[in-house]
Amino acid sequence: MNERIRSKEVRLIDNEGTNHGVVPTSKALEMAEDAGLDLVLISPNQAPPVAKILDYGKYKYELAKKAKEAKKKQHVVEIKEVKVRYKIDVHDYEVRLKSVRKFISQGNKVKIVVMLRGREMQHSNLAFDLANRFLTDLANDPIQVEKKPMLEGRNVTLYLAAQS
Repeated sequence: MNERIRSKEVRLIDNEGTNHGVVPTSKALEMAEDAGLDLVLISPNQAPPVAKILDYGKYKYELAKKAKEAKKKQHVVEIKEVKVRYKIDVHDYEVRLKSVRKFISQGNKVKIVVMLRGREMQHSNLAFDLANRFLTDLANDPIQVEKKPMLEGRNVTLYLAAQS
């Protein structure tokens, strides 16, 4: 290892896990060299810093393995968008409702967009009715309304998330 330990003494733990207490750094380096291993600072911000005798390559590998495992287990929440028109047919509505339930059960957030084109803007109340229909049909599901239906430009949007 090419990085030097700058403190005069360290709290030493050997490769078997035995605590040797506070030891001069030169003695700790000598013990590590006798064991054919490296002296690695585990927590350098303490006084005196904690150092451990171990195989540095193996230590780095274990850290990378733990980080990879933690990354694998985390779930990134996405915002899934479901677009509909206010003149939607019954079957199409049921398909959209089913997909909203699926997205929420996967832990994602859902943005429902009721699109209005041209003269349909005069009937924005029908778009609000459709957005509220989604809310009533999902009332028994474990959902949380993040943003109530509101007009954004030419669209009525509604944000839903899984209940926490």
